[in-house]
Amino acid sequence: MSPKRARPSGRSGRPYVICHMGPSVDGRIVTDRWPGSARLSAEYERIHRALAADGWIIGRVSMKPYAGRAPLPPGGRRVRIPRTDFVARADAPSYAIALDPSGKLRWESSAIDEEHAVTVLTERVPDRHLAFLRDRGVSYLFGGRDRIDLPAVLRKLRARLGIRRLLLEGGGKINGSFLAAGVIDELSLVVAPVADGSVGTPALFDAGASGPRSRLRLLSAERRPGDLLWVRYRVVNAAARARRRS
Repeated sequence: MSPKRARPSGRSGRPYVICHMGPSVDGRIVTDRWPGSARLSAEYERIHRALAADGWIIGRVSMKPYAGRAPLPPGGRRVRIPRTDFVARADAPSYAIALDPSGKLRWESSAIDEEHAVTVLTERVPDRHLAFLRDRGVSYLFGGRDRIDLPAVLRKLRARLGIRRLLLEGGGKINGSFLAAGVIDELSLVVAPVADGSVGTPALFDAGASGPRSRLRLLSAERRPGDLLWVRYRVVNAAARARRRS
């Protein structure tokens, strides 16, 4: 079954966001020691491609292995760089986006494979880091002064880069923050036939003690090779209802 492209979010002016993950049956997401993890990874990537998004977004820790460890340029006095968005490329076939509020990623290249690198910062990032990103050809968008405003960032991704369909593939805290902000439209879960059972390891969503408790509506469920189950849900929350009323 090939997935149907969902309609964009309409008047919200942001991309349609699909949280695409590969959890265990008890919602854990650290797959290293699971039996059949290689099969899970391969099937997950096949579905990732089939979802045909314009880009994907993760947090700093998850992006670090992809970004590399390029050295920052020597320090010294620099002209103050305005806190305005810098778009090095607006016509990429796809975008690899990192939430990096403090500007800690050391990008070695402006692309991951053919996907243009974009980093989302706060205005507290030093000028030295902004100069580094410009030299590397990495695009950057500001998500707020002290903390990242996710709805505002998503609107920028749509307006600046033309992203209409975005895959969220982060850790529990990043996914939880998107869920709490009401900006996830759909879940795409490739559920592994594993009961993890571990305590204190990252879960699919870690959004705090109270949590958003979002209601889901089942869209489809499909058995995949290796006893994997691909389940898709529409997220029903207050933000989505407000968009429908607008």
